[in-house]
Amino acid sequence: MATPIIAPFPASRLRRLRRTAQLRDMVAEVNFTPANLIWPIFVSEVAGAEGAIPSMPGVERLTLDGARRAAEQAMRLNIPAICVFPHSDPDLKDETCERAWDPENIGNRAIRAIKEVAPDLAVMTDIALDPYNINGHDGFVVDGQILNDETVEALVKMALAQADAGADILGPSDMMDGRIGALRAALEGAGHKHVAILSYAAKYASAFYGPFRDAVGASGRLVGDKKTYQINPANRDEAMRCVARDLAEGADMVMVKPGMPYLDICRAVKDQFGAPTFAYQVSGEYAMIEGAIQNGWLSRDAMMESLLAFRRAGCDGVLSYFAPKAAEMLV
Repeated sequence: MATPIIAPFPASRLRRLRRTAQLRDMVAEVNFTPANLIWPIFVSEVAGAEGAIPSMPGVERLTLDGARRAAEQAMRLNIPAICVFPHSDPDLKDETCERAWDPENIGNRAIRAIKEVAPDLAVMTDIALDPYNINGHDGFVVDGQILNDETVEALVKMALAQADAGADILGPSDMMDGRIGALRAALEGAGHKHVAILSYAAKYASAFYGPFRDAVGASGRLVGDKKTYQINPANRDEAMRCVARDLAEGADMVMVKPGMPYLDICRAVKDQFGAPTFAYQVSGEYAMIEGAIQNGWLSRDAMMESLLAFRRAGCDGVLSYFAPKAAEMLV
């Protein structure tokens, strides 16, 4: 009987399945579609403040008409949700923050404007006092201390005003203790049982938020820092406790913020809880990538690679300023 010949080459050639685009797509372990995107936009009530944001190349503050056009664009591109961030009049910011729950503030007007032209588009909001707070904090400040329980009472009023305006998803970004339970109870009691909560459950005290503060007009207004209520970047287990608490209090979805520096947290949250998990590719991340693309240092593929990384890390979706550009490449 002849001795079998052993081939002098590897029996397993993993490169076979990388040979063509069709083969690569067929065996891709995760994919990314426009359905995985939430598009954050900035809407301004300040005359002349609309237009380019220098620290966020390619991103603009919008008027209400601009928000309507963005909503129509999102629908054309199959982006399922848009998130509204208000750029409020700096002369009207104060320590009471009462405009945060005014039905006619720019955020609530933007919700209604978007629903006029795109009633089926999901509208997400931001819940925190900083857009209306003269000292730039997410909560009330007394003698240098951030008041938790008093802030939660204000956030409930803010949430109800947004739900009344037609918001589909509320995004509490304040990181006050107990706010999810308070919001859920208030929404149920007010007949807004259908309104979802996407909690910023693991929001870190990060240095990557700087361009965002430019966009909403908060740069230079922050008194002190937010380290007493946002998570220490050194901590993982604390983030897991925050996520567990928010889900127990009634959050429908949870978010990790920032995104790419915290992909380990995204993976851990998805693996441990299995709940719908999102990440926010924040302004600093966006500015670094988009700035490098516009300077020719990176190709546009870097944008798509960064988004795919979130899916690989377990995220169901991403809030990203790249949303319209990415969706155009995907459709």
